[in-house]
Formats: sequence, structure tokens, C-alpha cells
Amino acid sequence: MRKRFSVFDFFELFTIIITIIVIIFSSTLILAIVLKGLPYLGEAFYSEEVRFSIKLSLYTATISTVICMALAIPTAYALTRTSFPFKKLCQIIIELPLSMPYLVLGLSLLIIFSSDFGKALKSMGFKVVFDKNGIILAQTVVNLPYVIRFIRTAFEEVDERLEFISGSLGATKWERFITITLPLSKNAIITTIILAWSRGLGEFGATLMLVGATRMKTETLTTSVYLNLATGDTGASMASATVILIISLISLFVTNWIGKKNTQESRMKDVKSW
Repeated sequence: MRKRFSVFDFFELFTIIITIIVIIFSSTLILAIVLKGLPYLGEAFYSEEVRFSIKLSLYTATISTVICMALAIPTAYALTRTSFPFKKLCQIIIELPLSMPYLVLGLSLLIIFSSDFGKALKSMGFKVVFDKNGIILAQTVVNLPYVIRFIRTAFEEVDERLEFISGSLGATKWERFITITLPLSKNAIITTIILAWSRGLGEFGATLMLVGATRMKTETLTTSVYLNLATGDTGASMASATVILIISLISLFVTNWIGKKNTQESRMKDVKSW
């Protein structure tokens, strides 16, 4: 018995040590950016280039997040609440970009929109390659599979018996979706929106392949880090990286707060049910 406890204590100690190592490593990564970037942060906000990159990043991330949610919610509903041929295959195709490098996704977009199809869109006034529309498209393509997976998981956790009872009382599928599925998935959807928006701000690989890195034109925050580092302006690069880090920390804090609130509400419901 004593031996069993000693083995258990050793395993627990081992996991704690590994956790401390991970925390130290993660903290070092964050501090490296903060300590180098903070001295240049105030100066950066007076830079027209940095302000442009912040505005463009916020704009494109917001638009791409709205598009992702508009596409992901009906797709997730179809994958969880309807039956159609080759459903599993469709799900695999939708999630396939998750395993693809972002540079490859960007290259695919570049091939598509450099073709006659892309030229036709350009002639109609919708530019994608080397344009901010391309940034929105790249962010959408990168984030959409993640958003669909998160929303699909949220819908799967909703008790379908509630929808069945509502349907037996005469509610249509649309009414069940609006009054039951969406409200019960509210916190998960809000969390997904924040994560998608944050990921949009940090997207770089696919964006670089599709729209390039042009100052004051397609320069997002991540592109600003790349351009300034490439030209030797470490201060501006660190300042842009610090802005990204601050936004990411705020997003993470809000996400955790919503998750904690959701857990507390679930516990309160369990207590009331008893």
C-alpha cells in the first residue's frame, strides 16, 4: 500500500514539474515580446503605418468573422440535424483544410483567383489578389473549418429531446432552431466568435501568398511585424507584435470568462433540478 502511494505521489509530482516547465516556457515567450515591445509601443501609435495596420487588421478580422459565422451556423446545423447522402464525406472535406499548411491554402486561393474566374471578378470590380478583399477571403478560408467544428460540437451538446418535444407541440424546425438550439449554444457561439476574430488578426501565411506584403495597402499587424523585421526596424516590429499580444490576451480573458460563466450556469441548473 505504501509503495502504491509513493508511486502515485511521484506521478503527481512529475505532472506538476512538467506543468511548471510549460508555464515557464510560455511566460518566457510572452515576456520576450512584452519587454522588447513596450518601450516602442507609445511611439508606434503615432506611426501612420502602424495605425493603418491596426485599422486594416480590425476591419478584415471583423468582416471575415461575420462571414465565417454566417456560413458555419447553417453548415453545422445541417451536419448535426439533417440526413443527406455522403454526409460523413462532406464533413471530411469541410475539415480537410485543418490539416493543410496555411501557405498551401493561400497558394490554392492564388491559383483560383489568378485564373480566368478571378480575372472576370476583377473586371466586375471585385479584386482579390493583392487587395484587402483577399485578406478577408484568406482569413475566412483559414478560420471557417475551425468555426464549423466548434459550432457543430455546440449543437451536438444540445439535448435533441427538447427539440423533439417542441416539435411534437407544433413548432417548426426553424422555430426549434431559434428558440432552443441557438439559445442553448449561445455561450459557445460567442466564444467561437471571439476565437475566430482573434485568429483572423493573427493570420499571416495564406494572406501573404494571396495578397503579398505591401506597406499601407495590404499591411495587417502580422504583415507589419514581417516587413519591419525584414527591413531591420526591430522596434516597430516588436511594437506591432505587442499590440497583437495585448489583443490576444484580452480575447483569451473574455473567452475564459464566458466559459466560466457557462459552467456556473450549468451547475445552477443542476442544483435547481435536484
